[in-house]
Amino acid sequence: MSALICGSLAFDTITNFPGRFSQQILPDQVHILNVSFLVPTLRREFGGCAGNIAYNLAQLGGKPVVLAAIGPDGAEYRERMAGWGADVSHVRTEATSYTAQAIIITDVDNNQITAFHPGAMQAAHLAPIPVSNEIGIAIIAPDGRDAMIQHAAQLAAAKVPFIFDPGQGLPMFDGDELRTFIGQANWLAVNDYEARMLSERTGSNIESLSRSHLKGIVVTLGADGCEVWRAGSRIHVPGHSAAEVVDPTGCGDAFRAALLYGLERNWSLEQCAVLGNRVGAIKVAHRGGQNHRLSADRLVQDTLSRP
Repeated sequence: MSALICGSLAFDTITNFPGRFSQQILPDQVHILNVSFLVPTLRREFGGCAGNIAYNLAQLGGKPVVLAAIGPDGAEYRERMAGWGADVSHVRTEATSYTAQAIIITDVDNNQITAFHPGAMQAAHLAPIPVSNEIGIAIIAPDGRDAMIQHAAQLAAAKVPFIFDPGQGLPMFDGDELRTFIGQANWLAVNDYEARMLSERTGSNIESLSRSHLKGIVVTLGADGCEVWRAGSRIHVPGHSAAEVVDPTGCGDAFRAALLYGLERNWSLEQCAVLGNRVGAIKVAHRGGQNHRLSADRLVQDTLSRP
């Protein structure tokens, strides 16, 4: 079976400023702000939630089907995903838009200035979900607002079980819209900050949401692992030690790929979380969201052998 991944495809341009923003931006002159930062290092990474999830799922041995939108400049990205064995036949190309891009400048204190151009992502809703008996599970990951709303409704109508992963897209939706997403979904995946925001907007805490129709909720806690909620009960799944901490970009996406892999194979949510923590620990030791390698057989064996 295949896993449908609905989400963004983007390029991340990452630069470093060897100084402090605070020394370049004068608080009493912000009304005439005009600053320039010399950034001697620059790297361009393949990113976006759908791309990162698909990368990890393919390495685990899953079959990702990507539903997203790119611009003409995204042809290389499409070929890259096809090289993993991902189904890219549902990746829409918008002729007049650039692929979504994030331009990030980080100073020596790890303060960041980011410009995000959504580009083709804003047209992702124009590509409907594929109807196929081969798709066993799906995920709604951060994407264009209309795409997230429409694709979730389409999955629910087609009775395809899916994970709702609002991520950084969560602030786009009000309480009623979030309650609709949750009502359509089978599982919910958020980090601890998103869990608090979701609770405030919906008026329901994670415990009460876990007593609903949802099959389970996962709240990730970074290096501390995650919480698995089912029917009002919480289980803490400890984190897995990383060889080193280099770059957290894409760790959440790596975790969600593990959820898709395990749930499709009828693993318990705890087993999925154990695998997710292990995959996230491997990713965090590498720069970018798609530069690490996974030993799938060993990861799966170690996870299933855990008491």
